[in-house]
Amino acid sequence: MSLISDAPALAACGAPSFAPRTKVRSAQPSWGVDQILAEIQRIAQIPLAEATTLPAQAYTSQEFFDWEVDNLFRNDWLPLAHASQIPAAGDFLNIDMLGEPLIVVRGKENRVRVLSRICPHRAMDIMPEGFGYGGHGLGDAKQGEPGCGHTRLFMCPYHAWTFELDGRLKGSPEMQHSTGFQRDSWGLKEFKCEVWNGLVFVNLDGTAEPLRERLEGLSEVLAPWNIGEMKMAIQMEWDCPFNWKVLMENFMESYHHIGAHAKTLQPMMPARDTWNEEERPGYIRAHLPVKPSKRDEMQAAEGCGEFVHGLPLIASLPADARYEWNLFCIYPLVLVSANPDRVIFYRMQPLGPDRLRLLTTTLVPASTTQHPDWPAMLERETGRLRDFHLEDMEVCTAVQRGFYGAGYQRGRLSYLEMSVWLIQRYLAARACDTWPAMDTPAAPSQRPSLS
Repeated sequence: MSLISDAPALAACGAPSFAPRTKVRSAQPSWGVDQILAEIQRIAQIPLAEATTLPAQAYTSQEFFDWEVDNLFRNDWLPLAHASQIPAAGDFLNIDMLGEPLIVVRGKENRVRVLSRICPHRAMDIMPEGFGYGGHGLGDAKQGEPGCGHTRLFMCPYHAWTFELDGRLKGSPEMQHSTGFQRDSWGLKEFKCEVWNGLVFVNLDGTAEPLRERLEGLSEVLAPWNIGEMKMAIQMEWDCPFNWKVLMENFMESYHHIGAHAKTLQPMMPARDTWNEEERPGYIRAHLPVKPSKRDEMQAAEGCGEFVHGLPLIASLPADARYEWNLFCIYPLVLVSANPDRVIFYRMQPLGPDRLRLLTTTLVPASTTQHPDWPAMLERETGRLRDFHLEDMEVCTAVQRGFYGAGYQRGRLSYLEMSVWLIQRYLAARACDTWPAMDTPAAPSQRPSLS
C-alpha cells in the first residue's frame, strides 16, 4: 500500500492480494495475434443485440498482450497520479509503468514532469526500492513511504551523479578526464506529460495527440466535480491475477449488480435502470441512477442532516447529479467513478495477460476533509470501499480462470453490457489505427424507461 500525501487526516489501507496460486495451462487452442485481431474485427461489427464475448485468447495470450503494449499503451496516454499527491515544488512519486521506472515530480516553477529513473551513466535506477536509500533523493520520504517524498535534487546511489528537478545533470564526479563529456547532454530522459482535470498522464513513445483535445467534451461533463482541486483521501493497491480487460469490462457494465452486488448496489441502483451514452472516440460513459423509491428515502434522510452517500455532497453538483453514479472509461487504462460525494480514480498497470496492478484512489473536496467528523467518516468509508472492491476482485479472479478451461464458451451479451461491446469496438478500431465512431457510425445510447 502506498500513501502519497502530507495531510495526517488522509489515510490509506492495504488490500488483500489475489496473486495466482499456480500457472495454468490453457485448454483452449493456441491462436496467433492476427487470428485474434481478425475475430475482434468481426465481432465488433455485430449489432449489440447479437453481440458475443471475445475469444479466450484475447485474455490469455502473451503475444496478444505484447501487441496491446505496443499498439494500445505505449503510444497513448497512461494514468500515473493525481496532482494533489505532489502539491509543492520538490514533491515526487515513483511509478513503474509497463516496465518503465518513472518519477512524477513538481519542479521549482510548479510544472509537473515525468522523468525516467534510469541514470544515463550506467543504467542504474536512481531510486531503487531497498538498498537503504528509501527510494528518495536528497530529501525526505513522506510518512516513511519509499515511493514518494520531497527532495532538492535526485542522486543516483551508484556513482553519485546528481540531477535537478527538471532532469538536468548537475553533478558528475570525476568525469573531467572523459574527452568531450558535456553535462548538458546527459540529463534524465523526460517523457511527454499532460495534466488533465488534475490527473497526470504520460505518453511513453511521445507520439500521442494532445489528450485535452480528445477529451474536450468529457472535461465539460466533469467540470462540476472540480476534480483538479480535490484531495486524495484513500488509496488501495491490489495485485490482481486477471487481464486488464476483465477489470475494465466489469467496472463499466452494471448487469452484474444482479449477482455480484446483489446486497450492495442492486437494491439502490437496479441493473435494469442503468444505461450507456452513445459511442465516442475517447471514452465510454455509463449512468447508474438511484431508483425513484430510494431517491425519495434519501431526500428525506438528507432533510434530517444525514449523509446518504457516506460523505457530504459535493456542493457544486447540479441537482440531477445528486442521485446518480457516473462511470467513465477513458481509453486505454483509466476508470473513473464520479459520485455525488466523491470521485474514485482507478489506475491500471498491466503486467501480463493474466496479471494487473491496480491502484484505487478516492478523491474528495478539501471541505470534506475539514468536517469535524472526518476521521470517523474516513475509517467507515475505507472499510466500506474495501468490502465493495472485494466483491469485484473475487468475481474478476474467477472469470480469468474460466478463460483457460475447455468448458469456456463465447457467451452472448445483454443490452446491459453495452460497455463490453464498446470496448470490443475500441480494440477493433485501434487495430486499424483509428478510433471508435470515427470509421463506423456511432453506436446509439441504451437508455431505459425508469420504473
